[in-house]
Order: sequence, then C-alpha cells, then structure tokens
Amino acid sequence: MSLMLLITMAMATATLLYMINALMPKKPDINKLSPYECGFDPLGNARSPISIQFFLVAILFILFDLEIILLLPIPWSLSTNPTSITTAMITTLLGILTLGLVYEWLQGGLEWTE
Repeated sequence: MSLMLLITMAMATATLLYMINALMPKKPDINKLSPYECGFDPLGNARSPISIQFFLVAILFILFDLEIILLLPIPWSLSTNPTSITTAMITTLLGILTLGLVYEWLQGGLEWTE
C-alpha cells in the first residue's frame, strides 16, 4: 500500500511540475537563443587569448568538488572503522586541501585583476 502511495505521489509531483512549466510565460532573450552560453564571443578570432584566471577557478572548483566526493563516505566509515582513524583521515585530507587553498591565495592565484 505504501509503495503505491509513493508512486502516486511521485507521479502527481512530476505532473504538477510539468504543468507549471508548460503554463509559465516564456520570454526568450538573445542570450538564451544563442547557441553559445559559455561567456565567450562565438564570432571573432579563435586565437584570442583567454584569461588564465577563468581556468584556475574552474580547476579549483573541480578540486573542491572532488573533496566533497571524498568526504561523502564518512558516515559509513564511522560505522565500520574506529572513530579515531576516520577522524585522523578526514583531518589530514581537509588540512592538505586547506594548505593548498592558502598557498593559492597567498600566491595571488585567486585574484581576478592584475
């Protein structure tokens, strides 16, 4: 009985969201209609220099996104390993990442203006 209720609620939620989206007024602008939404001008010289800070921030985002993935199994590790070992591993990982972030900050790698 509860499975049927769950399926019904999921279908009702999906239908409601679809109907709300279908009834919303659509106001497309020039940026939404453009095939390029990356922030770069699609017309012009393909060899124009791109700011290295853009790529540095993207790499830092990926690094800290991977940190979240590495920290995700902590609750399961706490139930299978001793708490002191898990805490030491977490502290070591966060310490290394914090030192890397502080190093980048002190080197000026997070500055947008030069």
